[in-house]
Amino acid sequence: MEGYNIQLIPPHEGGRNVVYTCEQEGRESLILRISFLPDRNREDYIAELEYVRYLYEHGASVSNVICSKKGHLLEEIICDEHTFFICLFVKAKGKMLVENNYQYREGIPITEHYYNCGKVLGKMHQISKGYIPVHRRHHFFDNYKGEYIDNLIPESFSLLKEKMVELLITLEGLDTNQETFGMIHFDYNDGNYSIDFDTGQITVYDFDNSCFGWYMYDLADLWTHGVGWIQFEPDAGKRKAFMDDYFETALAGYTSETKIEDSMLEKLPLFIQVTLLENILGQFEEMQRTGEEPEADEELLYLIKCMEEDIPYKGFFHDMYSSEEPFTYEEH
Repeated sequence: MEGYNIQLIPPHEGGRNVVYTCEQEGRESLILRISFLPDRNREDYIAELEYVRYLYEHGASVSNVICSKKGHLLEEIICDEHTFFICLFVKAKGKMLVENNYQYREGIPITEHYYNCGKVLGKMHQISKGYIPVHRRHHFFDNYKGEYIDNLIPESFSLLKEKMVELLITLEGLDTNQETFGMIHFDYNDGNYSIDFDTGQITVYDFDNSCFGWYMYDLADLWTHGVGWIQFEPDAGKRKAFMDDYFETALAGYTSETKIEDSMLEKLPLFIQVTLLENILGQFEEMQRTGEEPEADEELLYLIKCMEEDIPYKGFFHDMYSSEEPFTYEEH
């Protein structure tokens, strides 16, 4: 990396890695990622990087991983008995929506973006359907092994635990054939892709959570992140009409690249609940680290209420939803 200007990207709360941009005049910009948490091993990282490389080589719009001088996708450095895993990616062209103040391309309808989000995801899933890994990433259910939920969620949330276990049992009964189940991104949202604002092209990155799961999970993630476009609309009917149109457009993009059975699409509400489960567990993990109390977090309480009371679609069309304070709930 000699001759590169290397700058730290400010980390976000709960982030897993230390990440740097590496820039040099006349050369492609790069992203250097250093992973340091002890909960993943060499095999996990290699499996992630092999999957990214496979996607890239088969035409997916993802940030390619770059080999080291020794020809490795991953390097490891041991310092004071601590192992650091290091890898390098091509920096995605363009910038994130948030860096552009959520303004899309001038003069171009935002529906182009919704369509492209679906199309890029559909292409990745289509490629995944033919993917046979050398090193395997974990399976969706490995995230929720044994006593994990029991140990993480306090006893005071017994109904929440019950509903989570019910949800996981429902998932265990679902089909896992080649058309419905394979490698997924597992965190597909506008924080994990950049947009080239000249062309509208999306480039996806951050496959840190990728695992074997249902393709519908990534589509449910796409749905839940669409609510941001209309979350301040007070009329629930208008929110519903917008979300129907938004998802129909994203799905048109998706199905231009791969097919999905109606029987799976009908399970969208189920998989939206699964994205909530993942979100809730992630927040409890964070609280375990920080010592924060769940009762003090209005956004977490909102998600818990949706889960405990079987409120579908993230409560977005429900009486509990407030357009003034989206996705928050105060216990009285």
